Parts: sequence; C-alpha cells; structure tokens
Amino acid sequence: MVGADGGARSGGGPGGLGRLGAFDGLVELLERSWPLFGADEPSGEEVSRRLRAAVGLPGDVDGTVDGSGVRVEGTWERDGLEGTELSWDAGFGPRVAGRLLRPAGRPGPLPGALFLHCHGGVKRFGLDKLADGVSGRPAHPLLRGVREQLYDGRAVAEDLARTGRSVLVHDGFGWGSRRLPVASMPERSERTARLELDARRAAGAAPDDEALEYDVHAGPAEDAVAKALGVLGTSWAGLAAHEDLLAARVLAAHPGTAPGGVALLGLSGGGARAATAAALGAPASAVVVTCAVTTLREALPEHLHRHTWLLMTPGLGRVGDWPDVVAARAPLPLLVQSGLHDELFPAEGVRRAHERIGARYAAAGAPGAFTGSLHGTGHRFDAAMQAEAFAWLDHRQPRVP
Repeated sequence: MVGADGGARSGGGPGGLGRLGAFDGLVELLERSWPLFGADEPSGEEVSRRLRAAVGLPGDVDGTVDGSGVRVEGTWERDGLEGTELSWDAGFGPRVAGRLLRPAGRPGPLPGALFLHCHGGVKRFGLDKLADGVSGRPAHPLLRGVREQLYDGRAVAEDLARTGRSVLVHDGFGWGSRRLPVASMPERSERTARLELDARRAAGAAPDDEALEYDVHAGPAEDAVAKALGVLGTSWAGLAAHEDLLAARVLAAHPGTAPGGVALLGLSGGGARAATAAALGAPASAVVVTCAVTTLREALPEHLHRHTWLLMTPGLGRVGDWPDVVAARAPLPLLVQSGLHDELFPAEGVRRAHERIGARYAAAGAPGAFTGSLHGTGHRFDAAMQAEAFAWLDHRQPRVP
C-alpha cells in the first residue's frame, strides 16, 4: 500500500493494513461510523438477528420437516455400518444428495449428528470427503489426499457413526450434487480458468480428468458468483446456511434420530457452517467447531484473504466479532478446537477468540457449557482432536445402549 507521503507501507494491523486492498485509516473511519467487531457488545439474540440479515438467509427454514420430500435412493451395509443414500429438494436447483450412516444392527432412534464437510479447495466433491458409499472406497483418488491432509486419512463421519449415532452428511451449496455446472459459471471467471488451464498445459501439468479440472473453474467462480448473490440480497453463507438448516431438520425428523436436537460439527468451512447454522436457529443439541475461529481484527489483513465467502460475508464485522457468532446460542454446549500452528488463522486471534467465547458463556451463566481446546497442530482435524470431540459429544449426547 502507498501512503499519503508516497512511501510504501507494509503494516499489519488497523493502522497499517498492508495488502487488505484499502487505504490506511479506513478501519478507524468505519469504527467512528458504526460499531465494528462487537464493540457494542450485542446479545446473542441480537447477533443472530444481525447475522440473518447480513447473510441474506432465504426462505422459511424455521418450521419442521415432515420427511415427505426426502427420497431414499439406495441402501447398503458394510464394515459395521448401515448406509442410506438420500436426496431432498432445497427449493431450487438439483436435489441435495445426503448419506445417512448408522451402526449396523442397531434399530431404534439414536442421537443425531450433522457432520458438515470442509471447503478443502475441492468443490467437485462434498459429502464424499467425510464418508464413502457402498464400495467403501473414496469416490475419487484426490479425496485420499484431502483426508490425509485434513482428517488423518479417516472417513471420519463413518467413525462417528460407529460410536452409536445417526450421522448425516450432505453436499453443501456449491459442492458435489449442488455444484454449479461449468456451463453456468460467469464468463469473467471462465476466462480466468481458461488462462490457468492453458498455462498448466504449456507446463505439461494440465489436470487429467473432469474432477481435477472442475476445481480450476470453481475457484475464480466463487468471487463472480458472490457478486451476483450480493445483488440478489443473499450470499454464499446465506445459501449454505439455508441448506444446512434444512439438512439439520431432515435429520431431526428422521425416525431413526432420537429427539432433543442434533449435534452440529465440522472442520474449517464445515466448522464455520456449524457455527452459522447454530446461530441461525438449527435444532441443535451441541456444536463442535474445529479450526474455524479467530477475532476479525487480528485476521486483518493477511489472514482475511486466505478464507472463502463461506466465512467472510460482507457486513460480518457489523454483526459482531466472529466469536460472538460462534457463541450466539450460549448456553448451548459448545466445543471449539483450534490449532496453534494453523496457517489460516493468526495465533493471537485464535487465543482472543477463545477468551471472548468463554466470556460470553460466563455472562450467560453457563461457563461449563463451553470447552475451548488448543492443540499444537496445524489446520486439520487429526486423530487426537477426533477422539476429543467424540468423547465430548458422549457427555452431551449419551449413546443409546
């Protein structure tokens, strides 16, 4: 950034925002114009109200789901699991694909868990990051890399189901069955994708199949689509929340799900989705957010641009601080797991986020309902974190004998 004196400024905080894409002093001007980052200490109810408006949550997702629109596409059994391939209507576009996992031979209602997949730089697949189908093998070789990098090589939703739960995974808006066809992507983003593909071909490194090529198109399309969604009064986060709230109600209404709400959990973008869905009123009994928290001020400038539109919604800073969103449903039981070496979040922002969430739970009279866990790891949901999360859920969702 070039300052008023013509010299280069590299700053890293609100007084010198580096490569944020704005002049120094902008944040200070805006802080004098309206409360930013929760400076007015909004209540949880007010955070939820502001969030609903900021993301542009469409439709009526506050009622119950009777299951009449849910279709069984197939069933299977393997490796101690019963699987049901489901689909349902989200109100527009293709049907949502979902996969319900239960321990084999366990009739009757079980505690429900909605496991939300991450972004992971892979949009061709969504739910398949977390669970396999009838074959017991990943739907594509690139999913093995995603799992090794982020989930310690595990089909982690299957492991959660084996603990005695009814676990639903589904394709979020923009992924898998809900992905935007290349032919429907904006011309502006398609030009960028074609340039990237041409450069890779020239270097002898072109993608060798449709799945790999799709993600070259999907990356730049996120920005172009976000512009259109904003004009229409919604956002990536708003449409994702619309579909996640619907999925939570599909699971809660399923006859194999015990009453009392369902757990929401996810890593990274999945964790952000879990926090957002909870704040917007999902029928939740507990929430696990993994590697998805920071204070917004500390995220400026360099960490802000490392995140997608699922987290960085226009107007989010006026809703409150991001930890205020995560804690909006206090005293709902909440586990927040973070990696102290997470390259996507500043360590100081992570620590302050945990402190702010803890303070909000204390103010709600339920400090024991929040568990903050800091791990000496990077951006991942590794075996130790999985074991911690599953054990924590056991205390909030007792398993059925």
